Amino acid sequence: MADYLPKFKPGEAVTFTASAAVTGGRLVVATGDRTVGPAGADSAAVIGVAAFDAASGESVTVFTRAGGIQRLTASAAIAAGAQVISAANGKIATVGAGANPIGIALVAAAADNDVIDVLFI
Repeated sequence: MADYLPKFKPGEAVTFTASAAVTGGRLVVATGDRTVGPAGADSAAVIGVAAFDAASGESVTVFTRAGGIQRLTASAAIAAGAQVISAANGKIATVGAGANPIGIALVAAAADNDVIDVLFI
C-alpha cells in the first residue's frame, strides 16, 4: 500500500469561498465545491466555524469540525452540558428534536446572541 497523508488535518484552518455572506464565529456548511455558506437549522453539512466575516465570492478561513472547543453564538438559552445543533444564521440551539448534534455546551447561554464555549463532537 502506498503512503498516505491527508489533504487537511482535523481542526485545521482551511480556506473556502463563501457562496453567501458568512459571519465570523458562526457555523458554516458545505454548499458546493470548496464553497461554504451559513448553517441552517439542524444541518447535517456543518463543516466548521468561519474565522471572519466574508461576502459572497470572497475567500474565508474555516476552522474545520473535528473536536476542539469553539466560541459559538447561541440562538436562545442553552444549559451547560446540553448537546447542541446548528440553528438559523450559523448560530446554535439545544438539540431538542434535532438529529444532527455538532457539540456539547461547556457553559450556559442565557439568551439569543450569547457566545459560549462548545466542544465539537
